[in-house]
Amino acid sequence: MSSLVAKTKNINSRALATRPRLLICDEPTSALDVSIQAQILNLLKDIQDELHLTMLFISHDLPVIRQMCNRIVVLKDGNVCEINDSESLFNQPQHSYTNS
Repeated sequence: MSSLVAKTKNINSRALATRPRLLICDEPTSALDVSIQAQILNLLKDIQDELHLTMLFISHDLPVIRQMCNRIVVLKDGNVCEINDSESLFNQPQHSYTNS
């Protein structure tokens, strides 16, 4: 296990000690090696499943969003342009911005 993943586990365990209902993940895998990215995402999924957490996942990485999110809100210039479940949004986007 990489030291980054170990540090992340340590930070997460301290943050989760209070049993929050919401975990905000702001670009948690940006600028990471793909193997480290996968470890971090697996860790977040495990935490979500174990603690039944709602996660607000902020990212520009569409494959990561597709993997991690059940429901997606797409913002354009700070405004909501589409809200949909992951499968519908990726397969049948309703807004021209989302479709591009």
